[in-house]
Amino acid sequence: MTKPFLLYGWQLSYFSGKARAYLRYKQIPFREREVDGYTLMRRIPRKTGSSPVMPVVVTPEGEWLQDTTHIIETLEQRFPTPSVYPASAALRVLAQLLEAWADEWWIPIAMHYRWSYPENEALFLKEAGRALVPFAPRFLQRRLARRPATLLKSYLPGVGVVPAQFDLMERWTEAMLDALDQHFAHHDFLLGGRPCVADFALIGPLYAHLARDPWPKRALIAPRPHLQAWVARTHEGTPGDGALFDIADLPETLQPVLRALRDEFLPMVLGIRDAVQRHAQAGTARKPRLPRALESIDFPMADGHFRRLAMPYTLWMMQGVQRGYRALDEAQRAALCAAIGSGAAAEALAADVGPVLQRTGLRVRWAEARGGARRR
Repeated sequence: MTKPFLLYGWQLSYFSGKARAYLRYKQIPFREREVDGYTLMRRIPRKTGSSPVMPVVVTPEGEWLQDTTHIIETLEQRFPTPSVYPASAALRVLAQLLEAWADEWWIPIAMHYRWSYPENEALFLKEAGRALVPFAPRFLQRRLARRPATLLKSYLPGVGVVPAQFDLMERWTEAMLDALDQHFAHHDFLLGGRPCVADFALIGPLYAHLARDPWPKRALIAPRPHLQAWVARTHEGTPGDGALFDIADLPETLQPVLRALRDEFLPMVLGIRDAVQRHAQAGTARKPRLPRALESIDFPMADGHFRRLAMPYTLWMMQGVQRGYRALDEAQRAALCAAIGSGAAAEALAADVGPVLQRTGLRVRWAEARGGARRR
């Protein structure tokens, strides 16, 4: 019998949900283990060269894979059928853009609903403590779990989760969840009758943070039955048997998501691009790795503007999307930009997004460690 893959993750973890749903959908034989303290702090950093992180997938050959985008790209080469990337080149780029949106844009939303509502913390302390020190007494488990809880809460201001922005985030979230509920009333998945990489990315925040934590589960997910059903079928890996949409005939129910890409996410990416360029021009490009976060940037959200630190990692993801966009022919590019809407989308997708970046663990570095500012 072939040795199964091994998934190290938590039910609480944003990106563990993405990896778990993908593995289930692909029917890749795997076992899941909760990450204990020793594995998180010692084994994973040693095996991946990264800081403590989850999820991690260990292959039957003993390779430790980190970062869900890389995990999925790697496993797609070994298990190409059914592909989670649309066959249509233009639709594939849209799916990858949606993946970046779900991975990066939703982080403040997920963090806000977990940590701004105190009743959620009890679930975190219970589950994280049990995972970190499974054989310890319950009171000690919860006490030790307060350390990662405190660390995670310390990140809130940097990603924009501050009281002055709570109302804006909640207005945006309520409107987006309503739109998604309407979409899933008519379509099983984001881009049609079967899941793609965009669904697995979006299940990360919607399953781990909104559909499990007590307050958002009760207030946000339960009142939206079609969204709740999508969360269940996507997380369980339901295959779906329908076709994907044609890029030239996307349904009206997807338009709120496309507007979010065009009017909010792409401006955020360009703001990060500008911050990275300023960082390079300041003479810090001689250092091979960029900081996890740079200066604060401001960009549209809902009926206002949102402010948070610029994360170079998001720009690295966008550069991957752009490689796909640049490989399209002229007609495919026109179809994609028409689907997203407005000339601003075309300009953002074709824009120079700064010095080429490479991922190393949870950080990014210049594609050339010395000199740093090599352009595409």
